[in-house]
Amino acid sequence: MNILVCDDDKEIVDAIGIYLENEGYQLFKAFNGLEAIDIIKNQEIHLIIMDIMMPVMDGLRATMKIREENNIPLIMLSAKSEDSDKIIGLNLGADDYLTKPFNPLELIARVKSQLRRYTTLGSLEMKKNVFRTGGLVIDDESKTISVDGDEVHLTPVQYKILTLLTESAGRVFSIEDIYEKVWNETAFSPENTVSVHIRKIREKIEINPKEPKYLKVVWGVGYKVEKI
Repeated sequence: MNILVCDDDKEIVDAIGIYLENEGYQLFKAFNGLEAIDIIKNQEIHLIIMDIMMPVMDGLRATMKIREENNIPLIMLSAKSEDSDKIIGLNLGADDYLTKPFNPLELIARVKSQLRRYTTLGSLEMKKNVFRTGGLVIDDESKTISVDGDEVHLTPVQYKILTLLTESAGRVFSIEDIYEKVWNETAFSPENTVSVHIRKIREKIEINPKEPKYLKVVWGVGYKVEKI
């Protein structure tokens, strides 16, 4: 497991690193939020330990940026003990919070707890055959779909269409491509057939089907699921 420790105090980073490495974790170090974000873009990180008060980019702003694209478990650190800091950090996406000074063994216990949840309770980033964009999640192993945590029920054909598009989110598929891949036969005037299914899917996954967030038409080309 790869763990990123981000704190502007090198001694704290080194000290935490000793305990993590003794537990067999691979350590990555950053000393401000920008460095942390850069590492996350280039390395597979499974958990982040993030200080709040840092130069260049503080932990709160870094957490906001990280949460735009990643659901990596994040434990926030701060020298402050006010509840407001804890509340802000948790609201921005932190999964846990420790106030300095802290017992390193307690930090390790919290690390293990977060990683256990991340790996055994269905983390979407580590689970195979799960496709996600924004709040739309397709678990192709269990054949389930959810939007913002609410399960959505599609017909088998609708499921195949949405999975095809979501698995390659951002890619535009022509109507012919969709028909041939889903129905496994040569397309012959498939416009009405595909468009009806697209409309039904939108009614089930979109808050406002007329202004879809996920399943969009690219006029003159085809359809795509937006990469969010």
